[in-house]
Amino acid sequence: MNTQTHSTISLHNLGWNIHFQQQLTLEELEQFQPARIIAHHRNGYTLLSEQGESTLAMHHNLPSMTVGDWLLVDNDQQYVRLLDRHSLFSRKAAGSKVAEQLITANIDTAFIVCSLNDDFNLSRIERYLTLVNQAGVEPVIVLSKQDLCANAQDKRQQVQALDPMLMIESVNGLDSDSCQGILSWCGKGKTVAFIGSSGVGKSTLVNTLMGVQAQVTGSIREDDSKGRHTTTSRSLHFMPAGAILIDTPGMRELQLADCADGVAETFSDIESLAEQCRFSDCQHQQEPDCAIQLAIENGDIEQRRLTSYFKLLREQERNGATLAQQRSKFKQQTKMYRSVQSQSRHNKKGY
Repeated sequence: MNTQTHSTISLHNLGWNIHFQQQLTLEELEQFQPARIIAHHRNGYTLLSEQGESTLAMHHNLPSMTVGDWLLVDNDQQYVRLLDRHSLFSRKAAGSKVAEQLITANIDTAFIVCSLNDDFNLSRIERYLTLVNQAGVEPVIVLSKQDLCANAQDKRQQVQALDPMLMIESVNGLDSDSCQGILSWCGKGKTVAFIGSSGVGKSTLVNTLMGVQAQVTGSIREDDSKGRHTTTSRSLHFMPAGAILIDTPGMRELQLADCADGVAETFSDIESLAEQCRFSDCQHQQEPDCAIQLAIENGDIEQRRLTSYFKLLREQERNGATLAQQRSKFKQQTKMYRSVQSQSRHNKKGY
């Protein structure tokens, strides 16, 4: 691992807090240094600590890690161990691949960016809310490109109807004054992440908040009003306001897994109504005295929202079961390999 020159930074400014401090023993405090992953590349990680910036090569003995993770390194900047996270964003890998993909870790506030132009989609917002709620992170909805929308206030009200307590900011990502409301979540030592689909304006927003061209941006495509996909890797930036900002690649596909709690919190109105149904096993379709169907008839809940709820429940159950099977298979293979290696060493000693 080669250490590079980097301006001095305190652990607090890097996002260090009591959650991580309490995980260290006195011996570890004396012998090792905390470092945070600030970039994830194909062949390794970039780390930043009070000693400066360094690189950590990818190795099969390392655990799965991502941008935002904290780990301990020794005086030679070698990996010691990964610290427990207080939050983690992950998804099922896109496509048919059966694998969990880590997105980012140790986030305090997640800005879910959704554009107000033709790409506006309530069900997609619910999907990202489920991911954020599952991680136990504070969500803030950022409705971008308000300058390109004639009915921005109406769409904002539609999003607010998902949850009266939901924090929402409407912005023009090119106008710094329009983005000032976001800064109230960006205090010194806080870690924030911008997540959302491809082309919703995250990189433009990041550049405006940073005051510099931190990310390459693309123009709007005229055929579908979507921005061009520009950010291709997760990266960490230090905001003028003092927060640590993590920008993630736009996700064209966000498949959820093991998100039952996130679904329950995102759709707490539906879950609460379900408790009022006549039958405990009500499927909320044609059963008599179904509180959810009654709420739909009265206009209290949209059919779209119920459909979205059922879809995310089925998806996370299906993907969660698939990933659980994969983890079980991996554990069995690892156990078998260790057994073979142990037997091989025993046989060599016998000779």
